[in-house]
Amino acid sequence: MIRIAATLWILMLPLLASIASAHELRPAYLDMREVGENTFVIVWKVPARGEMRLSLNLRLPETCKPEAEPVRTLEAGAYKERWTARCGVVLQGQVIAVDGLDATLTDALARLSYLDGTTEVARLTPENPSFAVVGTQSSLEVAATYFRLGLEHILSGIDHLLFVLALILLIHDRWMLLKTITAFTVAHSITLSGAGLGYFSLSQKPVEAVIALSIAFVASELLKIKPGDPRLSERYPWLVAFAFGLLHGFGFSGALKEIGLPQVDVPLALLTFNLGVEAGQLVFVAAALAGWAATSAFAEVPAQPARTLAAYFIGVVATVWLIERLVTLGT
Repeated sequence: MIRIAATLWILMLPLLASIASAHELRPAYLDMREVGENTFVIVWKVPARGEMRLSLNLRLPETCKPEAEPVRTLEAGAYKERWTARCGVVLQGQVIAVDGLDATLTDALARLSYLDGTTEVARLTPENPSFAVVGTQSSLEVAATYFRLGLEHILSGIDHLLFVLALILLIHDRWMLLKTITAFTVAHSITLSGAGLGYFSLSQKPVEAVIALSIAFVASELLKIKPGDPRLSERYPWLVAFAFGLLHGFGFSGALKEIGLPQVDVPLALLTFNLGVEAGQLVFVAAALAGWAATSAFAEVPAQPARTLAAYFIGVVATVWLIERLVTLGT
C-alpha cells in the first residue's frame, strides 16, 4: 500500500503545491431575526483577511428599509454589518440576493427566523446567488442544507484532508486503516457535537494552530518509520487519530459556528452537518485508495524515497500553516 500511496502522492504534488498556502473558503452568512411584525434584526457577515473583505453585497427586497445606518465591524476574520430593517409586507415570495457572489468560489448561507419560532435556511452559490423566501421549511430541507454544508466543508478543508492522507501513508494494513479512520471520526464527532450544543468550547485560533501541528507530527512519524521496529504511532495509529480527532472536531465546530445553527432543529442540523463531514471524508479516502490502485498499474516508484518526499512536503505545508496561525493568535 505504501508503494501505491507514494505513486499517487508524486502525481498529486503539483496540485497540492498550488493550494498549500490557500485558506479554507468560508461562506458569507446572513442572519435575519424577526423581532416585530415584518421587522428584522439583520446581521451580514462576509469573509475577510486583515482589512480586506470579499466584495459581496447583500440585496434585500425593496420593501425592506433600514431604520438606521448599519453598525460595521471587522472581527475574527470577518466583516460584519448589523442593522434593523422594517419590511412593508411579508417576506414570503420576495427575493434576497448576494451581489458579487457569482465572481467568487465561496457560498453564502441565509438563515431567517420568524416570530412564530419557525426557521428557514437557504444556501446561495455562485451559480444561484439569490433565493425566494419561502417562510416555512420542512426539517428534511434544513437537514439537506446542513448535510451539503458539512460535505463541502470537509472537501474544501485542505488541512483536515492532509491529516487523513498522512494517516493513510503511515498505515500498511487496510483493517488498521479502517479502525484509525473510525477513531478519527468518533473523536471529532464528540467534540463537534459537544461544542455545537454548547457543552464546551475552545478558542478557534489556538485550535487551528494545533491542527496544523497534528499534521506536522504525523509527517514526522512518516520519516521515522524503520522496518521491523514499529513506533507507537505505527502500532496504535488509532490512538493518535483519536487524540488529534478531538481537536479537529473543535475545528469543525468553529466552522459550524461561522455558518450558524438554526434556532429550532439544532440536533438535526448538527447531526446532518456531521454526517456531511463524514461522507466527504469517506469519499476522499475511497477516491485516494482507488486512485492509488489505478496508478500502481502504470508507475513503479521506490517506496521509501517517495514516502520521504511526501513526508517532507506534508511537514513543510503544515509548518507554514502553523507559523501563520501562531502569528495571528494575538490579533
